Amino acid sequence: MAITLNHTIVPAYDKEASARFFAEIFGLGYDGPAGHFAPVRVNETLTLDFDNSERFECHHYAFHVSDEEFDAIFARLKKAGIAYGSTPWSRTDMKLNNWRGGRGLYFCDPNGHVLEILTRT
Repeated sequence: MAITLNHTIVPAYDKEASARFFAEIFGLGYDGPAGHFAPVRVNETLTLDFDNSERFECHHYAFHVSDEEFDAIFARLKKAGIAYGSTPWSRTDMKLNNWRGGRGLYFCDPNGHVLEILTRT
């Protein structure tokens, strides 16, 4: 059996707003809180459980997506007016990267977490 990540807790200033933001940008569903968390199912094996916290370090979350998913997420980012960038240290240059023959970009969520989408690993 392959080891898969089942869920992780994502700290947030407002767990429901953060879950809605993530779900909207990534084209996923959000059904509201479930118990203590505001979960967003990313795929059949992974759920992000958003949880309120007053203080936390920002994290980096990278998502390998298809070309079609990249196009859709990128369109939603642009429509929402969210700054993006080509590198982790240049997250607002409004450029894409083409590493490993694919496309990638970085942007921040409302909590300061760095989100990355890439079409080639």
